[in-house]
Amino acid sequence: MALQVAFLLYDRFTTLDAVGPYEVLVQLPDVEPVFVAEQAGPVRNDAGGRNDSGACEIVAERSIDDVPSPDMLLVPGGLSTRDFLGHEPILEWIRGAHEGSRYTTSVCSGALLLAAAGVLDGLQATTHWLARDLLATYRVDVVEDRVVEQGKVITAAGVSAGIDMALRIVQMIYGDDVARAVQLGIEYDPQPPFDAGAPEKVSDELVAAVRGSMMARGTNWTP
Repeated sequence: MALQVAFLLYDRFTTLDAVGPYEVLVQLPDVEPVFVAEQAGPVRNDAGGRNDSGACEIVAERSIDDVPSPDMLLVPGGLSTRDFLGHEPILEWIRGAHEGSRYTTSVCSGALLLAAAGVLDGLQATTHWLARDLLATYRVDVVEDRVVEQGKVITAAGVSAGIDMALRIVQMIYGDDVARAVQLGIEYDPQPPFDAGAPEKVSDELVAAVRGSMMARGTNWTP
């Protein structure tokens, strides 16, 4: 039986949060990936901030009502995540899907939506470094790890960490060799030019600059 994986989309989500794990999981023949949104149709990403300049779209093949009980749900982050923390149609779907899921996952600020739905109550979780303080306002033990496993609930830190999380899920289900093969197939062998992927590794000035840039693009992850 195929493992149905529902990738939740919402207006101004971050593309790699969803597509990174998708590219890992779609390598497996018995995985059924499906992009869902509150309503089926194209959903724009957050590249253009609060306007459409530079934005691209992914088509949600089905509405969340059409996929109430996926085997796995993946909630991406986005510059707009804060706008949906009180949006009951999405939160209700997350709660219902989580109830029967094999895995409930998030990437980046998607953890905020899991927290708002009550999924992370009393659990450890991670998120994008800019969203840690806001996540901590919920009943969540926020940690700085790249991937955090709490039973069937698995959260990943910012953006690119979703690939690591997806490979870990492949390892959990199919074993080390299959996970290694998938990693090789997508040639995931990161060798960045700088060791600057976490705020603890760079200057306060650079952290402030990135924070200001993201706020200018429309993000609101402050408590």
